[in-house]
Amino acid sequence: MVKNLLLALALVPLMAFSAEEGKLDTAPVNSYDNISLQRGARTFVNYCLTCHNAMYMRYKRLEDLGLTDQQIKDNLMFAVAKRVGDTMTVAMDKNDAKDWFGTTPPDLSVIARARGADWLYTYLRSFYRDDTTHTGWNNTVFPRVGMPNVLHELQGTQVLKTEVETDAQGHKHEVQKLVLESPGTLTPVEYDMMVADLVNYLVFMAEPEKTFRITLGIYVLFFLAIAFVLTYMLKLEFWKDVH
Repeated sequence: MVKNLLLALALVPLMAFSAEEGKLDTAPVNSYDNISLQRGARTFVNYCLTCHNAMYMRYKRLEDLGLTDQQIKDNLMFAVAKRVGDTMTVAMDKNDAKDWFGTTPPDLSVIARARGADWLYTYLRSFYRDDTTHTGWNNTVFPRVGMPNVLHELQGTQVLKTEVETDAQGHKHEVQKLVLESPGTLTPVEYDMMVADLVNYLVFMAEPEKTFRITLGIYVLFFLAIAFVLTYMLKLEFWKDVH
């Protein structure tokens, strides 16, 4: 117990430092929006599943988003899987991936629970060109990350520029900002919407039963409320003649 307490105290400065690093944007996720989740699943299999596994997610779970087996097979199964019941795995060899990227791309099954939706939403919109890295890309949320910006054709190319701003007290200070140097096939608003759909799907994939669990919880609370009223009325009936 003492060891755990010391570890927690040691992590406090790190947590404070992380909070001061930068403000995360709020991810506009909605776990009940099946259309958004379907679009996110499409983006995931087209751009993420080429390098990253999702070994704890089966294509069959996409039926929860309103898709049929045939729709899943025709539109979302482009990796090594042959059956809808298979997991989302890629054919890329782990050793090859480590040689190309410097590390094996992490499994994304529960990345939303590990990092959080806001972190993912900000991260996927914060890549910029940096010739000093081996991939040619960098990220303001995850500095010197080994992953290149696989969505750059959609987003365009951003660069990190330093600007001088003056605060309310008249003090000047430097601020680093991401600037879109060359546009992609999507407008910035369209790209943000696409990333929001992708993050929405990653949140779903990390906990597919979440919406069912919440809905069941509401039904249980409703049932308990009715049971409480009936129990209280029964109690009054039993004790009405007791003085």
